[in-house]
Amino acid sequence: MSKFFTYEERLELQKYLKDSLSFKEISRRLEKNPTTISREVRKYSSEIATGYPGFPFNACKSRINCRNKKVCDKQCTRKSAIYCKLCTSCNSNCLEFIEEVCTARLNKIISPLVQNGQSVNQIYINHQDELMCSEKTIYNYIDACLFDVRNIDLPRRIKFRERYKKPEFKVDKGCRIGRNYEAFCTFIEKNPDTAVVQMDSVIGIKGGKCLSTIHFVDCSLMLAFLRDANTSKSVIDVFNQLDKLLAKDTFSRFFPVILTDNGSEFSNPKAIEYRESPPFWRTNVFYCDAGSPYQKGAIEVNHELIRRVLPKGTSFNELTQEDINLMMNHINSYKRKKLNNRSPYETFSFYHGEEVLHKRGCEPVATSDIMLKPTLLKK
Repeated sequence: MSKFFTYEERLELQKYLKDSLSFKEISRRLEKNPTTISREVRKYSSEIATGYPGFPFNACKSRINCRNKKVCDKQCTRKSAIYCKLCTSCNSNCLEFIEEVCTARLNKIISPLVQNGQSVNQIYINHQDELMCSEKTIYNYIDACLFDVRNIDLPRRIKFRERYKKPEFKVDKGCRIGRNYEAFCTFIEKNPDTAVVQMDSVIGIKGGKCLSTIHFVDCSLMLAFLRDANTSKSVIDVFNQLDKLLAKDTFSRFFPVILTDNGSEFSNPKAIEYRESPPFWRTNVFYCDAGSPYQKGAIEVNHELIRRVLPKGTSFNELTQEDINLMMNHINSYKRKKLNNRSPYETFSFYHGEEVLHKRGCEPVATSDIMLKPTLLKK
């Protein structure tokens, strides 16, 4: 069977489509494969604004239940004794006209951004004036498979439950005396206006490079530092670098309290709390209870964004700090509901200014350029 259509065959195909014949029946009559018929129709078909037989085209969202009469004050080209929705000038003259959203137009906006790793909420925040529909409607259209993307393409729509893994306790419990979660809660009660910073690690492959993450809870901004090994010394080096970069008084102002977990890399809290020159004190370190990551839930949630770019099992050995800064710029420019639809970068800048961010190499990323996929670091 030939895969090409002659002019005469295309005329016959057009006639059969007008007769509402199935692709299978058309393929039998034209002696071609049904797939060939389907491909030809998809490739060369076009949308024409036509109404039902005997009715004009009407793009109003309320056209089915509309009962308006005498909408047009001008000389009407097609007066209707029943309802104005039967008039060809209805859409252009009616003040209550609301255009029905075209799924093809929505698909062109939404699908590429979802494929870049953006959530539906993020897309809706930045394009709601173009979408002209609710966030729930977008989810309904995705559920109905009306877009190129599916539920499995959404960052948090489909998840697989992780296997239970017995927790490992590596830290000498002596370092936690006076620094446990109960002590942290007591400290916050006495100092309610103190900003809390959460700290954790993101592991690549075992024995390879890893990340230290520092999360400012009040504005959801996160910093990440590439370390050659997951050791206590490498974490201390990160804080010594920050202390030197920001100056002593600025460091203590931004890091008054640090809450972290029981990883062995955090087993020397005094080296983080104190510097070698006066003023010696620089911060307070506290630990979550063993097996209770929810006590520092803000940083755990933000790690999900890192894992979109660096999935579990990915090696960090070929990455540089510039790569990590690029990833964090995209994450910190990602708008959040809890921040009143602002990004962490915008929120931090509003409260603290951009000077500190620029010192750390943080830069904003345009919303249309945000990508939270592994390809971000492979360009």
